[in-house]
Amino acid sequence: MSIQTIPLATLKKIRQYIQRLLVVPESENRPQSVVSLEEVDELPEPESIDQLGDLFNVASSLELDIPISNTQGRWFVSAVNPGATLIKLPALQLKEGWRLVSYLYRLEDRGLGVTWAVPEQMSAIADLENALAGTVDDSTLPHPTGALGDFMEAIEGDRTIQSFAIASILRREIQEFGRLGKYCNWSHHRLIDAIPTQVKWQWNTQTPKSLGAKVQVLADSNKVGVEFFTLRASSPIAIYRHVDVYADRAYNAKCVDKPMAIPLRKKTS
Repeated sequence: MSIQTIPLATLKKIRQYIQRLLVVPESENRPQSVVSLEEVDELPEPESIDQLGDLFNVASSLELDIPISNTQGRWFVSAVNPGATLIKLPALQLKEGWRLVSYLYRLEDRGLGVTWAVPEQMSAIADLENALAGTVDDSTLPHPTGALGDFMEAIEGDRTIQSFAIASILRREIQEFGRLGKYCNWSHHRLIDAIPTQVKWQWNTQTPKSLGAKVQVLADSNKVGVEFFTLRASSPIAIYRHVDVYADRAYNAKCVDKPMAIPLRKKTS
């Protein structure tokens, strides 16, 4: 068994890089009021995610037969390609023949997103739109045909220690993609390697000796474990321990995100 620590600065740089690339455009994030289709002559029929992006540039708020970006609580296919984050990301890449696609949901001041890995031959707009049937609200997620149960199953890498640490951050950033308002979760978390001293903490477990990020290779079981800590900086404030276990050196992990401590309440007389 071997353990390797990952500097906090390294994790932060990885996260910042992913966040710079994984951005919902304003036309999808906060769509403006819709325009009637009768006001436009003709628009090309999109056949791919890239062409859908071009369509949004021409008329990002048209009411077509497909639910394009809207704030009426209707799911729509995002023009953003989450897989672009992997182009220059070290140690990881998208498996050949697969594509990451995202669906977004917008309603007033809140929003939800879900990302899937689908075979390229099933990633045409017509295929992706079929998953929108029956998705009437945020309680029903669109699920495209052929999608993997976990989008991380479509990720491969060099199986280095660093690659698993990167995968843990990538997973959470993609899961957070498209979330706004009350749906936000991971975006409230700040990576830490020491106990914040601004407040006193009430621990629900033994106080850890170290909050440094680390990757542990289990020699006998062919498993890799990643452990790191965050501070949830908005209510409910808490220190979290994140543990991901990767089996058979694949990049879809079993993940546990558990609060370890909350601010100590002052006693009232």
